[in-house]
Amino acid sequence: MKHRYRHPSMALALAVSLVGTVSAQEVVREGVSTEYQRFDLVRVASGLSHPWAVAFLPDGRQLVTERSEGMVAIEDGTQTRVTGLPDFHATNQGGMLDVVLHPDYENNGWIYITYSRGDRRGTVPALIRARLDGHELVDVEPLFESNEYTRPGRHYGSRVVFLEDGTLLMTIGDRGAEPPRAQDTLDHSGSVVRLNDDGSVPDDNPFVGDDAYAPEIHAYGLRNIQGIALHPGTGEVWATDHGPRGGDELNLIEAGNNYGWPTVTLGRDYRTEEAFPDAEARHKEGMVEPVFEFLPTLAPSGLAVVDSDRFSAWEGNLLAGGLRAQRILRLVVEDQTVIHAEELLHGDVGRVRDVRQGPDGYIYVLSDESDGGLYRLEPR
Repeated sequence: MKHRYRHPSMALALAVSLVGTVSAQEVVREGVSTEYQRFDLVRVASGLSHPWAVAFLPDGRQLVTERSEGMVAIEDGTQTRVTGLPDFHATNQGGMLDVVLHPDYENNGWIYITYSRGDRRGTVPALIRARLDGHELVDVEPLFESNEYTRPGRHYGSRVVFLEDGTLLMTIGDRGAEPPRAQDTLDHSGSVVRLNDDGSVPDDNPFVGDDAYAPEIHAYGLRNIQGIALHPGTGEVWATDHGPRGGDELNLIEAGNNYGWPTVTLGRDYRTEEAFPDAEARHKEGMVEPVFEFLPTLAPSGLAVVDSDRFSAWEGNLLAGGLRAQRILRLVVEDQTVIHAEELLHGDVGRVRDVRQGPDGYIYVLSDESDGGLYRLEPR
């Protein structure tokens, strides 16, 4: 299969493009009060076109993916276009998606990027890795793509998290066309796949050697995970999954589990609000139930675990972003049970697409808007 690597705009393919300069350190809301923490909401960058993910370079720059435009590097308020990206299919929910640094980035320089790849058959979620030379991606390597091209272009999942053993998890949505595919164990759709950092399949994946399963599958029966995080204290992998109408879930992702979608769901049909047509029940033996259901609807995207001294009162808490809800939920988890939830920033930044803790210990938030922003929570 032939792969080409360039930004969609041919005029920018080999050149650095200065996007613009925005006011850095702009406090947009002072002294936000919460149950245990006061903070200022600071806008780091604005004018971003539907930003999807943020990663933090050791030199202090941020890399931000824009779903339909590609990627920018942000330094002291200046946004510079990153070139050398792969061809990506920016239609509907697809485009340039997640960006994550390798845990040993300072030694190997690898950046991992997910995106929607398209041709006449439809689109698939895909994963590459590359290095950054100035503002250009070089040494680009394709690592993985889902094994079924699909129309229409939605439910890509496409979040990536590295585990403590050096392998990575990538989420893949059910693609929105035929939800029962999430129960097809030969189809990557509706699953979490586990890969070595070079894209190969780990020997200890739960279904390796079983011809009834795609060997990359780590867990399945999921709808559209757009938030996933490793808890540094426990090693647990937490994920937030979109339901249909209702049924948004917080799940503890463990190897070999079937999370039930769409055979079981707490959500309803979009149009009729009746039971989801492909569902048999709300609960079923052998299918793992969510740890927590978000009520009312959150439309979850972005998930972070707080372990920063700057937010000591939130240590170990989950921060789950919400698109439709335009808020963040702070979740207190004990013994794998959510015992408390607090609403943060309701309506303050718009649709929350990503939530991450930066290496400086601050919390960063991306708003999914045509004029989106990168924000930082600075405790008082």
